[in-house]
Amino acid sequence: GGSTKDITRCQMLGKLLEDKLYAHQAIQDSIVVSDAEVRTMMDERLNYMIQQVGDINKVVAYYKKNSVEEFKTYFADILKEQRLASEMTKKIVDAVEITPEEVRNFFKKIPKEELPTFGAEMEVAQIVVEPKVSKEDEQKVIDRLNAIRKDVLEGSSFATKAVLYSQDPGSAPTGGFYKMTRKTPFVKEFKDVAFSLAQGEISEPFKTTFGYHIIMVEKIKGQEIELRHILIPPTVSENALKEAKERITNVRNKIINKEITFAEAARTESDEKETRANGGTLVNPNTQDTRFELTKMDPTLYGQVSNLKDDEISQPLLNTDDKGKKTYKIITVTNRIEQHVADYAKDYTKIKELALKEKQITTISKWFDTKIKDTYIKIIGEYRDCKFVYNW
Repeated sequence: GGSTKDITRCQMLGKLLEDKLYAHQAIQDSIVVSDAEVRTMMDERLNYMIQQVGDINKVVAYYKKNSVEEFKTYFADILKEQRLASEMTKKIVDAVEITPEEVRNFFKKIPKEELPTFGAEMEVAQIVVEPKVSKEDEQKVIDRLNAIRKDVLEGSSFATKAVLYSQDPGSAPTGGFYKMTRKTPFVKEFKDVAFSLAQGEISEPFKTTFGYHIIMVEKIKGQEIELRHILIPPTVSENALKEAKERITNVRNKIINKEITFAEAARTESDEKETRANGGTLVNPNTQDTRFELTKMDPTLYGQVSNLKDDEISQPLLNTDDKGKKTYKIITVTNRIEQHVADYAKDYTKIKELALKEKQITTISKWFDTKIKDTYIKIIGEYRDCKFVYNW
C-alpha cells in the first residue's frame, strides 16, 4: 500500500465503501476471480514486500498476524476483493462510448479562457533492419537445447541448467521458474506449448520472437501451471550486423537521392511489421496516437530525434532492445506541432479522450447512486457526520 498520511478517516472509509460495493456487485454480475489469479497476485505482492523488508516474518508482524498462514488467508481476501472491484470498474468504464456529437458539445461548453494548452509535439517515422540469423546459427541453438533436454531426461536438474544457460533475465536466477494461467501475458507460442504439456513433460525446442525455448511443466493446479524454461536466442554474427548496416545505409541513400520516399521505403524495406504498413510512423504507446509530446517522450527516442531538422534523416542507429535484440534503424521527423491552445480540428483525438473521461466519471457516479439505493449499507455513529463523495 501507499502512504495514508494525507488521507482522512472519512476519505479512507469512503474508498473502502466504494471497493466493497464494486466487489459486491461484481459477484452479483457473475464476475469470477479464480484462486489461481489470487495466488499469482499474492506471490507478486509478497515478493515485493519481502524485498522491501527482507523477511516474510517481518511482513507478518507488520500486519499484526500470528502466522504466515493467517496472514496469507487475510491477504488473499483483500486481493480477491481488490480484483473484483477492479474488474467491476473496468466493466462499467468499458461499456461507455462517445459519439462525435458528444465530443463537439463537450468542446463547445468549455469557456474560451479555460481551453487546455497542449505542449509541443512531433510525429516520427522509422525504418528498421534486422540482422539475418543464419540457418546454421539457429540449428546450433536447437542442437544445444536438445542436448540440455537429453541431460535432464537422464537425470540432470532442469533448474540448474536454466541458471547456467538460460538467457531470460526474468527467470534464469530462479531456475527458469514461472507460474502462469491462460490469462498471464506471455506470447501465444509459449502459452500454446506450455498448456499442451503433461506434468513432468519437457517440450521439444520451439521458437518465439525472443529466441528458442524448452519448457518443463512441474505442477498443474487446476487452471494454473508451474513451469521452468530455458531461453537461448541465436547469436547475431558481426558479419550479419555489418550486412544490416550496409542495407539500411543503402536505403537511406536512396531516400536522400529522392529515388524513393521515406514512407515508400518503410513499406518495402522495413523489417518492423508494426510500423511498416503505416509508412514507418510510430504510434505513441501511451495515447495510441501518432503524436509524441516532447516533455513526455521516451528519453532514448528524444535523444535520437531532438536535433533532427525538417526532412533530415538520421544516420544508421544501432538499437538494442530490453531483450538484447540488436537492429539498425533510421529515423525522421515527419511533423512538428508547436505548443498551442486546444483546437477542435487539430486536437480531436485528445479532446475526445477528455470528453470520454468526463462521461466515464459521470457514468460511475450514476452507477453508485443507483446501486446505493438497492444495497443495504449500515454506517456506525462515529462516521455518520462524514462528507462522502457518494450519498451513502
